[in-house]
Amino acid sequence: MAQHYLWAGGHFLLLLSALRYLLAYVMWKTISPWWYKGGWLYSAQSSCGAVELVFMSSAASFLGALVSYAIVCYKSLGAPQPNGAYVKKALADENVQYLFLAFFWWSSKPVPVALFPFFIFSLFHALTFTRTTLMPRFLPPAPPTTAGGSLQPHPLARRLQTWVKNNYDAAMRIVAYSELVIFVRVLFGAILFRNSLLAPLVYAHFLRQRYYQSAFTRDAVAVADARINDLVHRVDHPVLNDVWSKAKELIGRWAAAPMQPAGGAARDQ
Repeated sequence: MAQHYLWAGGHFLLLLSALRYLLAYVMWKTISPWWYKGGWLYSAQSSCGAVELVFMSSAASFLGALVSYAIVCYKSLGAPQPNGAYVKKALADENVQYLFLAFFWWSSKPVPVALFPFFIFSLFHALTFTRTTLMPRFLPPAPPTTAGGSLQPHPLARRLQTWVKNNYDAAMRIVAYSELVIFVRVLFGAILFRNSLLAPLVYAHFLRQRYYQSAFTRDAVAVADARINDLVHRVDHPVLNDVWSKAKELIGRWAAAPMQPAGGAARDQ
């Protein structure tokens, strides 16, 4: 039970910190003085302090992710074992992959868009925890629908369950597209020296694993490939056609290396 609350606490920490950070990032130029005085851990209005503020918020977000994913990985895989079978199983587990990715972002220079997939995951987990654990403690159950039947969840809990169920697939599609956007961001960020050269390499390997394990990612890649193909054909420049053709060939060779399939598409359950 304690682990369950700690897991939920990690998601709530990530959710609130990421929301705070992303709002500050989006509205930075227009209301930055308000953010300096609006409850942030910040005492001086300086550009150096502003960078520290953003980093602390981002670090708190991914600290929540590390807590939640570490608990899930421990529950699903058990204590770490120094043998090849355990390592192979762990590396093929989606939650372990997101745990490693969260640690990479936590220890790296902030990339704001990198928070977005974790924010969506935590939103759904926080809503589910609220419905299954918090609401029954504070909201009375509904009467049975039939004589002698069991008590039913509160109507608010049922509405929340319906919303989560109806919007889950759409949210996972948004996550898949956002992860492609993140790769483009860190790729150009490495070229422009705005993030480390390691970031696109780490994220490319992560996306390769996601492609094999997630139908949502495969669909997003297919749509992106079709859009780029259409753009290249409309431009119809020989150099661009050649570059894109060779890039697809290299990506295809790299991605075609065999990987151990992992079961399940759900993350951090």
